[in-house]
Amino acid sequence: MTVKLLLYSHDWFPLLGGVQTVTRSLAIGLAQWGQDHPGQSFEVIFVTQTPANGMDDSDLPFRVVRSPQLRELIALIRWADLISFAGPTLFPVALALLFGKPAVLQHHGYQSVCPNGLLLYEPEHRVCPGYFMKGQYRKCVACNKKEMGMFGSVRRLLLTFPRRFLARRVTVNVGVSPHVALRIDLPRTISIWNGVAAPPETQPVDISGAFDGPIGFGYLGRLVTEKGLPVLLQASRELAAQGHSFRLKIVGDGPERVSLEAMAREFGLADRTEFVGAMPAHAIRDALRGVAVIVMPSVWEDVSPLVAMEQMMDGRLLMASNIGGLGQIVAGGGIAFPPGDAGALAAQMLRVLNEPRWAAALGRAGQQKAFAAFRVERMVAEHVDLYRSLVRE
Repeated sequence: MTVKLLLYSHDWFPLLGGVQTVTRSLAIGLAQWGQDHPGQSFEVIFVTQTPANGMDDSDLPFRVVRSPQLRELIALIRWADLISFAGPTLFPVALALLFGKPAVLQHHGYQSVCPNGLLLYEPEHRVCPGYFMKGQYRKCVACNKKEMGMFGSVRRLLLTFPRRFLARRVTVNVGVSPHVALRIDLPRTISIWNGVAAPPETQPVDISGAFDGPIGFGYLGRLVTEKGLPVLLQASRELAAQGHSFRLKIVGDGPERVSLEAMAREFGLADRTEFVGAMPAHAIRDALRGVAVIVMPSVWEDVSPLVAMEQMMDGRLLMASNIGGLGQIVAGGGIAFPPGDAGALAAQMLRVLNEPRWAAALGRAGQQKAFAAFRVERMVAEHVDLYRSLVRE
């Protein structure tokens, strides 16, 4: 039996990001599923509003339709046995429900419970206690007014109501981590972890010597407020003041880079801190050479960060804020600390410096967890089980 599956993501390649990476991996896995599972194939069509901008979609094992007209979109929806959406996109979800199609809604953020999708109260840069769900809509407007203006903030608030209305009526909601599934508080919700590709066996990551000599701590990701980089710099200042030897490498770019570089100089960390900047995916391994520990000091409820999974799979020790899906990833496979607590982070970094063998062993345990729980093959298989069960029903 071949299932005709329509995958929809408003933003997609050549834009780069976690959602784009996950949806591409899922589409490829589903399109190729029948090669190893006779009688269980999927015919996949991927729909997106993102222009190709030179990208050659013909290399992909599924058909890509970009910016379809209304008539073509309706035809595709009527063609499909099942439709899966990467996020609560209003009009396409409404069309799927109108035509009575089984609809799966993947939640890669908090758009169904928060106007800015982050559950981050911007005026104070703290985790939102759920103002939208509590009906405190003035708080929602105040949250986004600085960035979007009054009109934009009110518009974003008003759009959250139909998003949640539609999300309550799809066939199944999928949270990309158990935390997200709990936070969105929607009926018929399950959780399926995101998945990442394992390192090629022919190119294993060797960090066997990374715990020898001055230990390298690293960060990989966007340099934005919600990622909590000042917490890492504050913790590093504490260790440096105590005379400990270590290195700090920050890979990534973003609007906070200038202020973070100034903070590193102010804290006396310039001689041991390297800001590498943004790197293409194929160069990240070389950029992280010598880094033994990846620190992710997020101060927002990270949903299901691929960086954490990838670095654990590479064997680096993950040290992360105990918050959101990130806290669930690090549990049992790394070191967690309270979000925003520089003193607690410094204490954990000091333990790594004092007990490098213990830290290396914990990194290996994290690697085993990542291979068991976060491989892309597992993600695809769980979606296959869900989609086929819905088609049978």
